[in-house]
Amino acid sequence: MAEASAALARLDSLRQQLQDYSYRYYVLDDSPLPDAEYDRLFRELQALEAQYPDQITPDSPTQRVGGEPLSAFSEVRHAVPMLSLSNAFSDEELAQFVDRIEREVGGSAQMDFCCEPKLDGLAVSLIYENGQLRQGATRGDGMTGEGITENLKTIQSIPITLRVQDEPAPALLEVRGEVYMTHQGFEALNARARESGDKVFANPRNAAAGSLRQLDSKIAAQRPLTFCAYQVARIEGVENSLTHSDLMKRLAQWGFRTSAEQEVVTGQAGIIDYCHRLGELREQLPHDIDGAVIKVNDLRLQSELGFVSRAPRWAIAFKYPAQAQITRLEGIDFQVGRTGALTPVARLQPVAVAGVTVSNATLHNMDEIQRLDVRIGDTVVVRRAGDVIPQVVEVIHEQRPEHTIAIQLPDQCPECGSTVEQLEGEVVARCSGGLYCPAQRKEALKHFASRKAMDIDGLGTKLIEQLVDKEWVTNPADLFQLKAEQLAQLERMGRKSAENLVAALEHSKSTTLARFIYALGIREVGEATAATLARHFGALEALKAADEANLQSVEDVGPVVARHIATFFRQPHNLETLEALIKSGIHWQEVKIDRDTLPLNGQTWVLTGTLEQLTREQAKARLEALGARVAGSVSKKTHCVVAGLAAGSKLAKAESLGVTVLDEAELMARLTELETA
Repeated sequence: MAEASAALARLDSLRQQLQDYSYRYYVLDDSPLPDAEYDRLFRELQALEAQYPDQITPDSPTQRVGGEPLSAFSEVRHAVPMLSLSNAFSDEELAQFVDRIEREVGGSAQMDFCCEPKLDGLAVSLIYENGQLRQGATRGDGMTGEGITENLKTIQSIPITLRVQDEPAPALLEVRGEVYMTHQGFEALNARARESGDKVFANPRNAAAGSLRQLDSKIAAQRPLTFCAYQVARIEGVENSLTHSDLMKRLAQWGFRTSAEQEVVTGQAGIIDYCHRLGELREQLPHDIDGAVIKVNDLRLQSELGFVSRAPRWAIAFKYPAQAQITRLEGIDFQVGRTGALTPVARLQPVAVAGVTVSNATLHNMDEIQRLDVRIGDTVVVRRAGDVIPQVVEVIHEQRPEHTIAIQLPDQCPECGSTVEQLEGEVVARCSGGLYCPAQRKEALKHFASRKAMDIDGLGTKLIEQLVDKEWVTNPADLFQLKAEQLAQLERMGRKSAENLVAALEHSKSTTLARFIYALGIREVGEATAATLARHFGALEALKAADEANLQSVEDVGPVVARHIATFFRQPHNLETLEALIKSGIHWQEVKIDRDTLPLNGQTWVLTGTLEQLTREQAKARLEALGARVAGSVSKKTHCVVAGLAAGSKLAKAESLGVTVLDEAELMARLTELETA
């Protein structure tokens, strides 16, 4: 019983971990852990779900394809889902893949397979109508992606018009492929970034993904991106091919780049031989790969085999192991990231891994340290995940010496001495000294100056980085001590621009308590929560003095947010910075509002679609001033939905629940009535 209970708890933990990793990897283009470790956790989850099939949930990573799409681009629904592939890690698993297919289709050992490198980039879909590129989208969650047509049009290896000659262009063609960067292009991009003082990318995949998600396609056009086609998802209006390899040849004729390493092989022996040969070539290729993809070549057999919930039955990815070496862990440092996250970094006895001397490696977080049971003095296995990021992946416990030292999370931030927070159930520990901590300084200042916070016009990212690098600004209060004569010395900052910035800083001093609270960057205190806190307490001193119990009495403030707020105001460094900001002249009108007298008190409103007479923020502010809570989603508790132009799913849900719906004219009339009453 205890064993089953532990297994179910582990199953739930794995689901949560993998969902978080998938979101960050596929949506935010952040790689929180190496692919090899993700694969290990995923296979562990698969094994547990096979053991307890009644515990499989619809939202399990094994039942899904990937993360949710970003909202910065238009959503594109894939007519044919962009599924991921099942993985194989050994010759035996490749043989099992072939055996299963032969059993299901009654084939023989002479069945042909099309093999090609598994490029390490970003999967995209291209739709052509009568030979013209009409739409390009990312994979997203496999069902819905992001429309990035204009960015894809800037990639030279993507034909805008198909190069058809002796045959008509397909009426409809959907091509899938990978956008990536070559090693040469990646190094050139980072070299330019270093020269101009811009941020360098960690690896080619992140560089490619970040380039495709630029809202300005001119930026994407400056990036050395390449597209390689690997599948035809749909084709209409021309005679179809019978094999996958024939389709790839047609794509090459129509102007697409296809893999030079693509090869048709026969049976298990041919697949295994190809994977071994490609692995030997891996270091010589001009771009990153993390494996090989094997597909049944016969398209009719592909159709007959079909799909499982998250992957086609007719294809598999053979994953290459990361190169590894053994060394000794000599110590631990905790690095503080720009968001305050503490990452344990192992100091290693230097060792050569994949041709690079490694002396430091990430341990990700304290959960990973406990999972590995790693201690200072241990003999460990180090890999360069994706041949880029060194990581400790295993401890050789048989070689553990007698006097190893357990690794402890520090109580104080190693950068600034502020309290380190790690809430129950959370993996990441964070420094609470956001306004003061040097490691978080640039991000804290960017947030402080942003439009919804102090709205300091002209104080952009590049300028903040210059001010911090020159040590002219160490906390937000220093901004208000800057002089025009001093600022004019900065690169690309003339006298007039300097005077305008000083004027903008002075203008920003007159603000609201809600904006000021939001500008402080307290963890999980967004714009709406800041407004709620301002309305509830009315004065900064009252908020500072509130304990966690008092904070939890505020609408929508739970125990986690209450703890973040209370911890923030307990830090002496933060209080000193607040005092300096007030002394600099920042002010607002403190008004204690009796919410019970407001006409919309207790009501939840939702805004959807485009408003023409007001911006969304203006409408929200006016509703909140009347006591309403403005939410982002519709539920049975929603009092009213305001539907502007092109209102979508929120309007449909409101109608299905019988929630009152107003158009913009009705909203304006209601606001005028209530505000003049």
